[in-house]
Amino acid sequence: MKSVQLGKSGLMVSKLCLGCMSFGVPGREPHPWVIDEDASQANFKVAADAGIYFWDTADMYGAGASEEITGRAMKKYWAKRSDGVLATKLANAMGEGANDKGLSRKHIIEACEGSLKRLQTDYIDLLYIHRLIGNAPFEEICAAFDQLLRQGKVLYLGASSMWAWQFAKLRALQKEIGSQQFAAMQNFYNLVYREEEREMMPYCEDQGIGVVPWSPIARGFLAGNRPKDGEQSNRAKTDKLHQGYFGSKQDYEILRRVEKVAKDIGAKPAQVAYAWVLSKPFITAPIVGATKPWQLEEAIAALDISLTASQIKYLEAAYKPVAVQGHS
Repeated sequence: MKSVQLGKSGLMVSKLCLGCMSFGVPGREPHPWVIDEDASQANFKVAADAGIYFWDTADMYGAGASEEITGRAMKKYWAKRSDGVLATKLANAMGEGANDKGLSRKHIIEACEGSLKRLQTDYIDLLYIHRLIGNAPFEEICAAFDQLLRQGKVLYLGASSMWAWQFAKLRALQKEIGSQQFAAMQNFYNLVYREEEREMMPYCEDQGIGVVPWSPIARGFLAGNRPKDGEQSNRAKTDKLHQGYFGSKQDYEILRRVEKVAKDIGAKPAQVAYAWVLSKPFITAPIVGATKPWQLEEAIAALDISLTASQIKYLEAAYKPVAVQGHS
């Protein structure tokens, strides 16, 4: 597996990032569709064997269960802690209390401590703002993250889906206080959702920020996983975000084009969707979420696919602007 630089930071990551949202306790909110720890092991093994050492989770995935499972997998598949790059996220609710969510100094510090405990590690390589939740001033947010950096509990910072002006303002404040700036942006990006190309992607490319997109195959939509005869996967039936994102005429036309290109080159639709994301020079490492090992193996094989300029043009031609999604 090729290693690439995370933007202009000194951190090296694998060209694919293993997404761990699918690992948890089946039936538990907020992700009742996940697979359990035993089933997750096969995916961790495929990732480790392929050299995918960049793993991504979040405190709220499985209400903490994903971090616990990922922490145990780290000990099993990494010979030493420095072999891997671990990313997690905070901001979403982790309890019923008024301060159990958001980006106050209190919650940022306490959420980080909670993640470290669940992950059974002394430090987090890359800590993301999951979403801009709550009313904490940007100055407070930046100061709290700077505290974690200075304590050595976090090595690099990132942010996820937000407006480009918000990300730019946060980074400007970090520079003003002499803090390390956000090195990564984890945003929603795939063939059926390209609104990030307007401002966020050009900003990240200009500033040397690593881009680690989530949902590169549109939550499986671009794999051609469409319901047949009323049947749906467990995730499709229970994931409210999944239900609301894809399915317009435009989406299906893009999927048709993906399937055509896949047939022409002898590949799977999902591999064409991954290959398209990987063709963009501003992309560092797309996040690959899988519940079955073969899904991860397909993504790995996509690294060997190089789409032609005409194929890329054909895949993109059906896209027209859509409403902004993924920020909440």
